[in-house]
Amino acid sequence: MTAQTLTAAPARASRHRRGGFGIERRPGWFSYTLVAVFFIAGAYPLYWSFIVGSRDNSAMTQTWPPLLPGGQFWTNVGEVFDTIDFWKALGNSIIVAGVITASVILFSTLAGYAFAKLRFRGREGLMVFVIATLAVPTQLGIIPMFMVMKQFGWTGTLGAVIIPTLVTAFGVFFMRQYLVDVIPDELIEAARIDGASMIRTFWHVGVPAARPAMGILGLFTFMTAWTDFLWPLLVVPQNPTLQVALSQLQSARYVDYSIVLAGAILATLPLIVVLIVAGKQLVSGIMAGAVKG
Repeated sequence: MTAQTLTAAPARASRHRRGGFGIERRPGWFSYTLVAVFFIAGAYPLYWSFIVGSRDNSAMTQTWPPLLPGGQFWTNVGEVFDTIDFWKALGNSIIVAGVITASVILFSTLAGYAFAKLRFRGREGLMVFVIATLAVPTQLGIIPMFMVMKQFGWTGTLGAVIIPTLVTAFGVFFMRQYLVDVIPDELIEAARIDGASMIRTFWHVGVPAARPAMGILGLFTFMTAWTDFLWPLLVVPQNPTLQVALSQLQSARYVDYSIVLAGAILATLPLIVVLIVAGKQLVSGIMAGAVKG
């Protein structure tokens, strides 16, 4: 075998690795085109809402929808502020979504760690019960839950929105599935041998390993709590969250969609900020799950 053959063999192998499905393959034009199409399809509704929100209501009746924003966005925003108590509703939504997100992350991580790494009687049965609750429609429990909130005298307060969702079955199941494989049992045993208590082991071993999943769960929980409409409409109609307050922009006979969509854009901006801030944790969590799988 000549020296030229020996030199060409690694080069062919390298080209083969780059051309296959290995980690060295770089995305081509098709991948970038597909990502661009999905991005445009996902961003266009928000952009279209901004276009209508920056014009008058006649933009909704045009045969060809406009492609460029108008000059009435801040005028429509002023109408939103004059029609509803926007800042109070915004503060209520921040409190509700923030408290629910922090509570779901804390309790779901604790419960998920317990189901994944602790051994206790009835663990499997309790986990099955938690999963079974996911099959119960949320609407089925609205009337009984409203009666309970009214019995306690919590209707009209933000506690009626926060307390029923302090922990979710999905959050517990999600954290359990993530932690069951990501934390080696030997690491927990080593911490216990060193004299660490159960809480200290959870804080120094479980929490660092669970941070990517906590970021994803927190983002999803915040979005769900922020956009929730039906339950806050029932229990806090006079002390509304932002989504309930925005529903007051439309009357029974006439709806000015330019003002409604201007308010919707304002309500969406905090979600975009949260997504940007939590984006790094979200990507790291997805990549960790992909590597683990």
